[in-house]
Amino acid sequence: MADRAGSHPASGWLILDKPRGLGSTQAVGAVKRNLREGGHAKTKVGHGGTLDPLAEGVLPIALGEATKLAGRMLDASKVYEFTIAFGEETDTLDVEGEVTARSGRRPPIAAVAAILEHFTGEIEQVPPAYSAVKVDGRRAYDRARAGETVEMKTRTVTVHALSLANGREEAAPRSAFAAEAGRPDPFDPRAPLELADSVTLVAHVSKGTYVRSLARDIAHALGTVGHVTYLRRVKAGPFAQDQAISLDKLNEIGKGARLEDLLLPLEAGLDGIPAHDLDPESAQAVRQGRVLSGMPHPDGLLLAKSGGVPVALMEVTAGTAKVVRGFNIPDTAE
Repeated sequence: MADRAGSHPASGWLILDKPRGLGSTQAVGAVKRNLREGGHAKTKVGHGGTLDPLAEGVLPIALGEATKLAGRMLDASKVYEFTIAFGEETDTLDVEGEVTARSGRRPPIAAVAAILEHFTGEIEQVPPAYSAVKVDGRRAYDRARAGETVEMKTRTVTVHALSLANGREEAAPRSAFAAEAGRPDPFDPRAPLELADSVTLVAHVSKGTYVRSLARDIAHALGTVGHVTYLRRVKAGPFAQDQAISLDKLNEIGKGARLEDLLLPLEAGLDGIPAHDLDPESAQAVRQGRVLSGMPHPDGLLLAKSGGVPVALMEVTAGTAKVVRGFNIPDTAE
């Protein structure tokens, strides 16, 4: 079937709200299938950051020339909402694994609130044994599933922000006073002590941060054990969950719905990077990979455009701009 986009396949981003139980590779496969069935068979597809099958939420899917930016998306920070259930730790640090430790201790909500600042900023973290980190050339989860003892190395990651999510804490029964008064302020020393069976947090983290490890370490710091029972990515780089589409919406593309109505432009993945519109002569020079001089822009990345169409991502140094990534997107006037 001829590509409905003509000789130039579509370029941009589909932001998928990945459901629990679906792997990232399967999600990409679903996009490819719908594009093929909808007449967009020539379109390149890639994803901007793996989500575990048990996780749900924002999965950026790059199409066409946007696939050249997928690597930048992998490096972008992410925001997750996750629930830690206290009392049991598993080998996978989530609900899929076998229980390896138990504790009858339940931390006070006030203690949870107070300890979060100690997990903010640069922290040392040991990734889960069941993770995609390579150990001696093999994925850690492959070694763990084979029954090997996997020694994971500590890494430094950054937690930009960490806080309690509103209204998701499931606490043990409270006193009559607490029940009548409503949930107390966890920072108020006069508030009644409220113990948490589980707690839901929101974390803004750097590339390479494992939320399951963060949950394990928070539980340990509170004098107990825990594991992740719920994990949702609410933001990946510049893409938020209110921009995400469901699988049902994705499937409409395969049934003939307009891809353009769901596709975000390529430059949506370059949020915060200034754009500069080039004259035709400069645009042609950039397409040939040539350097531009006399650029009136501060040092840093710049999106060069021509007639509103992205031409290249460029690096400006002392007024000189060099191509970092060129985009082969036709001008609408062509």
